[in-house]
Amino acid sequence: MQARIPAALFASVALAASAGEWKELFNGRDLDGWMSSTKGPPVPGWVVENGVLKRADKAGYIWTRERFGDFELELEYRTEGNSGVFIRTDNPADPVQTGIEVQIDKPSEPSRHSVGALYDLVAPSRNAAQPGWNRLNIIARGPRIEVRLNGHLITEMDLDRWTVAGQNPDGSKNKFKKPLKEFAREGHVGFQDHGAVVEFRNIRIRTLD
Repeated sequence: MQARIPAALFASVALAASAGEWKELFNGRDLDGWMSSTKGPPVPGWVVENGVLKRADKAGYIWTRERFGDFELELEYRTEGNSGVFIRTDNPADPVQTGIEVQIDKPSEPSRHSVGALYDLVAPSRNAAQPGWNRLNIIARGPRIEVRLNGHLITEMDLDRWTVAGQNPDGSKNKFKKPLKEFAREGHVGFQDHGAVVEFRNIRIRTLD
C-alpha cells in the first residue's frame, strides 16, 4: 500500500496561497479555448449538450490551449466508466509520460488505479465517489498536489519524493520513464478519452501565487 504523507505537510496548501479570481475554462456553449492532442480543433466526438462537455464518441483527449502552473481546478463530472483529468501536461501528444492523471471512474475500492487516485502513484484514502455527478477539486502548488472529491481530501503527494524513474517512494513500480520530481511544474489541463461516456460541467480554475 502506498505510504501516506503526513496531512500536516498539506493542511495549509490552499489557505496559505493567495488565490486569483476564478476563470471559467468551459463556457457551456462551444469548445472555445480547447484543442486536440495535435493542437488542432477538438475531435467531433467531444460535444456540448445542455451546457455540458461530453465525450460521446471516439474523440481522443481534449486540452486547454492555455497552460497552468500553480492552481486550484474545480469541476463536476459524471461518468459511465474510465476517464481522467490530466494536469500540468507538458506535451499533449504524450500525456502519459509528461502529465499527471487524476483518475475518474465509477465508485470502487481504493487503489492506485481507482477513482480519485493520482494514477499509478498514490491511492485515495477512501472511496468518496457517488453515482451521478461528483465534484472534483485539484490543487497544485510547487511539488504538492491535493485531490478532493465531494468535499473530502482523499489524495496527496509531494513530487519531490519521487526521485527514481519507474518507482514510487514505497518501492512499488509505476509506469513513468523519468522521476516525477523532474516533471514540468506547469502545463495543459486535459480530459481523457478511455472509451467511456463521460461528462464535465462547471469547469473553472484560479491561479495560486
